[in-house]
Amino acid sequence: MAKGYWICFYRSISNPDALAEYAKLAGPAIQNGGGRFLGRGMPSKTYEAGKNLRTVVIEFESVQKATTTFESPAYQAACRVLDGSAERDIRIIEGLA
Repeated sequence: MAKGYWICFYRSISNPDALAEYAKLAGPAIQNGGGRFLGRGMPSKTYEAGKNLRTVVIEFESVQKATTTFESPAYQAACRVLDGSAERDIRIIEGLA
């Protein structure tokens, strides 16, 4: 089975305090869902049309596990804390087998 990857780009953050509170809830919810953080932070380098956006990459054993974690009550509670405080672009993709 191919792994699943949850990739998030933060287009803007208007309330850093809300982001910090979100992280306190989201991190454990993601890890409890089997997620493993592979990278997070600002890009070291961008190319072509790349934008200098905070990026988070999380690995799961499958797309289904990533999706289930995103839709879980624990993660959605974290999202409510962040609501209106950041604009994000989140994608879940299947890894190469």
